[in-house]
Amino acid sequence: MGTQQQEEHPDGILAVVNAGAGSARPAAVETVVGELGREADVELRRTRGLDDLREALLGADGRRLVVLGGDGTLHAVLQLLWDAGATRSVGPLGIVPLGTGNDLARSLHLPLDPVAAARIAATGRPRDLELLVDGHERITVNTVHAGIGAAATAKAQRLKKVLHAGAYPVGALWAGVGAGRGFRLRVEVDGRIVTTGERPVLVVGIGIGGTIGGGAPLVPAADPHDGVADVVVSASTGPLARLGFAAGLRRGVHVERQDVITATGKVVEVTALDGTFRLNSDGEVSDPQRFERFEMHADVWQAVCPW
Repeated sequence: MGTQQQEEHPDGILAVVNAGAGSARPAAVETVVGELGREADVELRRTRGLDDLREALLGADGRRLVVLGGDGTLHAVLQLLWDAGATRSVGPLGIVPLGTGNDLARSLHLPLDPVAAARIAATGRPRDLELLVDGHERITVNTVHAGIGAAATAKAQRLKKVLHAGAYPVGALWAGVGAGRGFRLRVEVDGRIVTTGERPVLVVGIGIGGTIGGGAPLVPAADPHDGVADVVVSASTGPLARLGFAAGLRRGVHVERQDVITATGKVVEVTALDGTFRLNSDGEVSDPQRFERFEMHADVWQAVCPW
């Protein structure tokens, strides 16, 4: 280990991986740790549960934290750090995407190859990032959405034990039928009414990063460094409109549709005029609720990025 490398990481690297997650494949983890070890001394911590993860994160003792995992793991890490008031004090987080979707990594332009990502995690440039925080102090690091997508995920989670990989398409179909003519949601951004709720909507997306589900650009203009939330509201509730919205979503051009509204701001409020809605925040689905308020917090944590 050369002098320059020691100056970059005089206290070493603490690599954290969820031992119970599918992303914790021994061969991949071993390869990543080997790559990190080219730059500094590395300790690998395989955590089992939130208490173990919290202890690891808050016990880094000046070492660079490198998180190995997908969006769910990163969401859990930032939620624990937010709750502890330690999102800045732990220093910049290196990210090695080992999940399925890896949408936050995509938003940060990180390579999806584990070795290349490990190299950046050890040698890249720290950049300030934002968090979206709701009224229950639940954080979003990438994207939160309400409507048919969140409903589909909730249905899929119920079916997963029976249908396994087939749960998500079945859940999407079930949610599509159950959504009927959409969701009557009023959306306000910084006090301005974006949609009154009189016209049902298909989905409301609020993005720090732009993609969901492994690359679908729901909020294509989102920038995780600009300090504002990007909001997309789709009223594409009819059968043909839904098909058109889905086709446009694949290419990120759905925001050009006449039945799609976009906005930006620091505070977003979503209210159900009737019934309830669920939220999908970084893949984590909430219980049904009638109202939520989201506030953007700029520059509250750092990630190690390519530039």
